Amino acid sequence: MIVCKFGGSSVAEAKQIQKVKSIIDADPDRQIVIVSAPGKRNKDDEKVTDMLYNCNSMVQQGQSCRELFKKVANRYTNILSELGMAQKPFLPILDEVRQMIDAGHGAEYAASRGEYLCARMVAAYFGWTFLDTDPLIVIKDDGTVHEDTYTNLKKVLKKGEKYIVPGFYGCSTEGKVKTFSRGGSDITGAILSRAADADIYENWTDVSGVFSVDPRLVKDAKVIKTMTYREVRELAGVGAGVFHEEAIAPVIAAKIPINVKNTNAPMDDGTMIVGSREIDGHPLAGVSAKSGYSRLTLRKLMLFKSTGIRHALLTMLHIFG
Repeated sequence: MIVCKFGGSSVAEAKQIQKVKSIIDADPDRQIVIVSAPGKRNKDDEKVTDMLYNCNSMVQQGQSCRELFKKVANRYTNILSELGMAQKPFLPILDEVRQMIDAGHGAEYAASRGEYLCARMVAAYFGWTFLDTDPLIVIKDDGTVHEDTYTNLKKVLKKGEKYIVPGFYGCSTEGKVKTFSRGGSDITGAILSRAADADIYENWTDVSGVFSVDPRLVKDAKVIKTMTYREVRELAGVGAGVFHEEAIAPVIAAKIPINVKNTNAPMDDGTMIVGSREIDGHPLAGVSAKSGYSRLTLRKLMLFKSTGIRHALLTMLHIFG
């Protein structure tokens, strides 16, 4: 069974969602799909999530977001029309979201509605079951996933059923809508992969995998065919725009491989992220750099035999900046 996550560019407009459906239809093993909120259609466009944050900001200033929310609603109704779907059944859902934002439910609720509305729309288009992540995915105060999440999901996921799931959010331990800090839909995809015991987690984006170096800086940058979870973490730690460790943590223990693929070029192999790999003449996975980043190496024989030395070193580094 395959779990698929599609990013904002993959659901930005109707023609992209049609590509998503073609990809899903091409393999019956693709049974759980996580979607982001619609992203930019061009470089001058605005992401739905950014518009929703602005809606909440207006409410915090004592104003109604009614007029601004019309831009959000138009993104969805335009997509529905271009997909040949009726707008009318969706209008009450849009209106309910606007009312809840106007009622002051907060930034995290407002931001989460981009994914919520997109999942509702894609579920209707596919004819699949919509599965809300609130209250199933429980996010702790520190942003990590509560273990109850996997128990909750295993109870509701039925074998053979096909689901459309919104990414980016779940609920707090108090039951309020809560978003992940970054790469939220990637994290949701990994969580569903682990809960469903997926054979593979496909992460669909607008590039054909993870590049060995920033293609904006190096013209002939190559896509990495295979890399390990550890290599992803190392590259992300020094500035590479790849998965953050929060987005791979749920699948590492279950040893579920991640395949990063391109919605616009689905036949490309993409990048496989796995537990270990054969070096095969390619020991270097990738190159990255991060400004303002330092690495300190300290060597002294028997250093850590001294009681409390680790704590003392960290304290001195903190004190002296």
